[in-house]
Formats: sequence, C-alpha cells, structure tokens
Amino acid sequence: MNLFYLQRIEDESGVSGIGKVAEGVQFTNGKCVLSWLTQYTSIAIYDSIEELENIHGHNGKTVIVWE
Repeated sequence: MNLFYLQRIEDESGVSGIGKVAEGVQFTNGKCVLSWLTQYTSIAIYDSIEELENIHGHNGKTVIVWE
C-alpha cells in the first residue's frame, strides 16, 4: 500500500479550498481510496491513480504527493 494526499494549488470551484484537501491510499491492485478533508467530507474509490488524477487534478492545479 502507498499513502498519498492531494495538494490543491488553486481551487477552481471555490468548494474545497487550497492546501492539503484529501488523503488517500493506493492498494497493491492499483485501486485507490480518497478521503476528503474539506467541509464536505466523503470517501470515494477509484480504479487507478490515473483515473483519480484525471478527475481531481484540474490540469495541474491539484497534485498527488506520495508519503
């Protein structure tokens, strides 16, 4: 398992803010779980880190930081 978090540089939507906005884990099968640290919390499951980045990366405005 690999731990990571999402570091948001610019908040396009004005909902999640900037800085460390979510924590995640990537399992050995490639699937990822993401837990939001923002006012509106939720947990989501993604088939891959690439899928997660395509959805939440906002063209480089949010980056994945591996721990």
